Amino acid sequence: MMKTNQAIAMLCLLGSMLPAAAFDFGSIDWKKAAEAVQKVQKANADINEPQEISLGEGIASNLLGAAPLLDNPPVQEYVNRVGRWLTLQTERPDLPWQFGVLDDNDVNAFSAPGGYVFITKGLLAQMNSEAELAGVLAHEISHVLRKHHLQAIKKGARTELLADLANDAIRSNGGDPRFSKLVSAGTEVYARGLDKQDEFEADRMGVVIAARAGYDPYGLPAVLQTLQSINPSDSSVALMFKTHPALADRLSLLDQEMTGHFANQENQPDLAPRFFKAMGISRK
Repeated sequence: MMKTNQAIAMLCLLGSMLPAAAFDFGSIDWKKAAEAVQKVQKANADINEPQEISLGEGIASNLLGAAPLLDNPPVQEYVNRVGRWLTLQTERPDLPWQFGVLDDNDVNAFSAPGGYVFITKGLLAQMNSEAELAGVLAHEISHVLRKHHLQAIKKGARTELLADLANDAIRSNGGDPRFSKLVSAGTEVYARGLDKQDEFEADRMGVVIAARAGYDPYGLPAVLQTLQSINPSDSSVALMFKTHPALADRLSLLDQEMTGHFANQENQPDLAPRFFKAMGISRK
């Protein structure tokens, strides 16, 4: 009874935010309402790793539906080698990490829960070394390590309580349509962006991971400086500028964090010749 009362109280609170005709309370199955509240409470708990990987696979599929992989196997293999070497320097090396270059001229990079990381050919074209590639990939790897997208999805999923009650969480063949909702919610995160603090944290972690992997730690700041030189009105950077903090703010915070802390790594290589060879570029 107590759980049912809690469910009623929560529904009343949520219902007060909607027009009076928006929900027919007389049709609610209160037992299911209580179960839904419990599920929302469980949603606040950590998603286990198999669920994380499955959810990330669904989101990655959506991203690939918007922009396919670049048809260049040597470049794809190279980016995967760099990415996987970086993951070996992290606390989650055993995730099924997959890296891909999207056939998209926009300048951007994405990651999805479970170890999916994508970079566009537009961003790759702005780079000048393997250290720069490593810095960007390490930034995206950090989002996965800190589960930034999962946290954003979970926050959004809490608002689905009324929809779950209205739709009665239709089940078929053991499937749950709420999984599709989570995949959709996860995909929408890329249109609105993560919290600024998540991006700053990924920057800080990214330079550490890159340095730990033996790269010049200033690869990521170098990419950010290059992006600063692009005209903000250029459509190729519109989404990135919309969904990320100002480049000047990111560079300023990185400068504060890195000054005096990477003296032993400043002479680590940027491996520019190997990068250009992999890209099929004789010089730049």
